[in-house]
Amino acid sequence: MSHIPAVRDYLHALQDRICLAIEQADGGARFHEDAWQRPEGGGGRSRVLKSGAVFEQAGIGFSEVAGAALPASASAQRPQIAGAPWRAMGVSLVFHPRNPYLPTTHMNVRYFEAQPVHGDAVWWFGGGFDLTPFYPFAEDVRHWHQVARDLCAPFGGEGRYQAHKRWCDEYFFLKHRNETRGVGGLFFDDLNADGFDQCFAYQRAVGDGFLDAYLPLLARRKDHPYGDAQRQFQLYRRGRYVEFNLVYDRGTLFGLQSGGRTESILMSLPPLVRWEYDWQPQPGSAEAALADYLRPRDWL
Repeated sequence: MSHIPAVRDYLHALQDRICLAIEQADGGARFHEDAWQRPEGGGGRSRVLKSGAVFEQAGIGFSEVAGAALPASASAQRPQIAGAPWRAMGVSLVFHPRNPYLPTTHMNVRYFEAQPVHGDAVWWFGGGFDLTPFYPFAEDVRHWHQVARDLCAPFGGEGRYQAHKRWCDEYFFLKHRNETRGVGGLFFDDLNADGFDQCFAYQRAVGDGFLDAYLPLLARRKDHPYGDAQRQFQLYRRGRYVEFNLVYDRGTLFGLQSGGRTESILMSLPPLVRWEYDWQPQPGSAEAALADYLRPRDWL
């Protein structure tokens, strides 16, 4: 029996709830939706809020796509299903605030099913959320990780939190920069060992926990005063976000390899960004302090 209808219903509702909450928090703009169809099978609804009072750009998309053979990025861990018919769905978001003191953030929850020629269908869940501040506040980082740890409590407690926190630190790591993308959170993939009901419940806990983790930070930092120097640093650090998404992110690779909708795949990129050759922060500055946050540590 396929679990797709139940997962689809949850993901649709999650996208709707987050859009409503972010529109209310922004107060200056609304999401525009593009509904699209994929010729090879499936489609989605991409929603983007632009030029808001809080968010320079906020993108959240639902997609459900299918194909006759899994792309290499999805079957690398399971060679027995290489070439099998498949269906994948998920909700993914990236929010780029205007204020440099309010962190960029990402969340996604996803589900895969594949049907080998011989044997039962293979399914698994993946997802997580992470935080990318440019001017970090220790209390914000602690809150973010406290929400992550609390939602893990019914699903293995501290062991689950530590495992998926470590996975997040290792996954969102820019090897060529020798730094993490931000201060981490949770990341998991290939989740199916505990049975469908338990795995689906954990996916819902992660999806539902995102607003609990992010909205308090939004309320604290959205009106923090800043000037052009902070804005320029924000644009510079956004370059690292672009580097990760285009070089390492498996979701980007899967979307492109599976013939996904390019505009929807790349809506995670910031609307404005800059690079500067060999830029170095002034010693002892707030910009220099960021480096101490870009390494794995116990935040709680």
